Amino acid sequence: MPSDAIPPLIQSLREARAALEALLADPALSAFPGKLAAALAAAFKTGNKVLICGNGGSACDAMHFAEELTGRFRADRPPLPAIACVDIGHITCTANDYGFDEVFARWVTALGTRGDVLIVLSTSGNSENVIRAATAGKLAGLTTVSLLGKGGGRLRGTCDLEMMAPGVTADRIQELHMLVLHTAIEGAEREMFPHLGT
Repeated sequence: MPSDAIPPLIQSLREARAALEALLADPALSAFPGKLAAALAAAFKTGNKVLICGNGGSACDAMHFAEELTGRFRADRPPLPAIACVDIGHITCTANDYGFDEVFARWVTALGTRGDVLIVLSTSGNSENVIRAATAGKLAGLTTVSLLGKGGGRLRGTCDLEMMAPGVTADRIQELHMLVLHTAIEGAEREMFPHLGT
């Protein structure tokens, strides 16, 4: 390796930094966490909840997001209602009986209430089960939110709030999705519990 070559893993970290810098440089993207925080706080204040879903790593991000609302983020405060669609019983039953494309839509229809927030995570915007979840959320009167990447695919322009994360690969996109979700949790906490100073 030439002495001036950048080691591959350092280059990977630089790519992650570049993706974040691209997000910060775009006024619409950098404003998105605040908009999501406001939507979450508005729902929580009226006794509503947030539902969140995605596939693979995005399912793990959905679970991570939900537990920081029902459990704890930074400071002690009352739990906030959030449900991630990761229940293996529901997923396997629905996939077996109706097909994998329906696993999230049926969950949203079963649990969603007008005034709730539905967040869908998809790095491509083309996952059929996530698209159907967003459609089900719209039909049920939920505020729909999509965190996307790679141009947004078929989900682009279909939700009430939308973020297109910079990045070429799914890992870089998912890293920004989780950063935005963390920031939105902080914003919702600041709105609802200003005395915490999170």
